[in-house]
Amino acid sequence: MANVDGSWDTVAHTPMGDQQATLTVTSAGDSFTGTYSGALGTTEIQNGKVDGDKLLWSLDITVPMPMTLTCEATVDGDSIKGTVTAGAFGSFPLEGKRA
Repeated sequence: MANVDGSWDTVAHTPMGDQQATLTVTSAGDSFTGTYSGALGTTEIQNGKVDGDKLLWSLDITVPMPMTLTCEATVDGDSIKGTVTAGAFGSFPLEGKRA
């Protein structure tokens, strides 16, 4: 299992421009808790799952509009890469590095 715990400086490449945020991860077996904090606010991780080097989670946001984002990312050493899916708006790349 990869070392997924810690803080990750991430960038999601969205139609609203690049969205920088810090993802914090505290794993416990095959699940994790944490927060996702950026310019649009801080939200708690929902349904955090750990599958080897892969993280899966969702976020409930209110800005720019209420919606649930679903996310998945793979940890490779001190790098993280994946996607953020915003319902009907599609999926956007997410990348980052360990803080």
